[in-house]
Amino acid sequence: MEQWLDKAMQGVDPDSPDAFLHIFLNLMVMVPWGALLLWNVLFVVVGGLLGWWRGRTVEGIVWAVVLGPIGWIIVLAKPRPKASPLPPPLPRRR
Repeated sequence: MEQWLDKAMQGVDPDSPDAFLHIFLNLMVMVPWGALLLWNVLFVVVGGLLGWWRGRTVEGIVWAVVLGPIGWIIVLAKPRPKASPLPPPLPRRR
């Protein structure tokens, strides 16, 4: 924890008015953005595949974007949509 605080405070004057912004930017530099992006893409792809398998592709993608792998459970827990019933027959020709 001490190392993270040292990295966050690197080059920051605590008495300056914009110290919070500098600390925040130093913390954002330490976040592994590439790995986070790849994981999110993976979650969305798997959510889309599960949604397609269950007949709810868009719903699977949306749940995966919003909740990640927890969205997969929601898509799998919902029943498959039933096929639309056949339309009524046409009247007989006279």
